[in-house]
Amino acid sequence: MTTTDDLLTPVVDNDGAPFWEYAARGELRVQACADCGELRFPPRPCCPHCHSFASEWRLMSGKGVVWSYVVPHPPLLPAYAAQAPYNAVIVELADAPHIRLVGNVVAAAGAALDSVDPGRLRIGAKVQVTFTELPDGTTVPRWLLERP
Repeated sequence: MTTTDDLLTPVVDNDGAPFWEYAARGELRVQACADCGELRFPPRPCCPHCHSFASEWRLMSGKGVVWSYVVPHPPLLPAYAAQAPYNAVIVELADAPHIRLVGNVVAAAGAALDSVDPGRLRIGAKVQVTFTELPDGTTVPRWLLERP
């Protein structure tokens, strides 16, 4: 992670670049082996199942469940302290249960990290992906509760 305006932003490498390019288009895609079909995340050059270097990017439904979450407490980086309390979640994808992504649950696309009361979060809560462009131009997946 790097910082932009004191916010942590993803470091885009060659293996993960397509993930971020698809996110900028509003698509949640996961890398898959083009030979054996196994999904993998984080992206990497070689399939851990069959060792193939062939890959493709599969479109996901964007649905998932909160697998785990935390509410960070101070001391925090100043940009995050100003938004506390907020959540950091791990979402398990509905159409790829062994794939889990880290993010935040927000009230609406582009909403602040503190836009959802942490008391509303529950493990197993259904969520749907949304996308937010950060100040550095990177678009990240965030999550909306299916039942607000």
